[in-house]
Amino acid sequence: MDMNYVLTLGREAITLTLLVSAPMLISGLVVGLIVSIFQAVTQINEMTLTFIPKIVAVAIALLLFLPWMINMILDFMTRMFGSISTLAH
Repeated sequence: MDMNYVLTLGREAITLTLLVSAPMLISGLVVGLIVSIFQAVTQINEMTLTFIPKIVAVAIALLLFLPWMINMILDFMTRMFGSISTLAH
């Protein structure tokens, strides 16, 4: 196992983490921005008004993208388990 392989493996793991978390983070960001604009326009400063829609949006994004996320993680883990035999050299 050389340094290039370790760096490539680390880069793939970080990229996978970003890809898997992106749908939930982006949906929370968009909903938070919409709610903040709504609060600024109506001058309502209610804390639960920002919290609850974000939680619902993240939960919906998780439900919608869960099969894709599991597929991506399983593909990565299958490749990792498949390459264990080549790491002993």
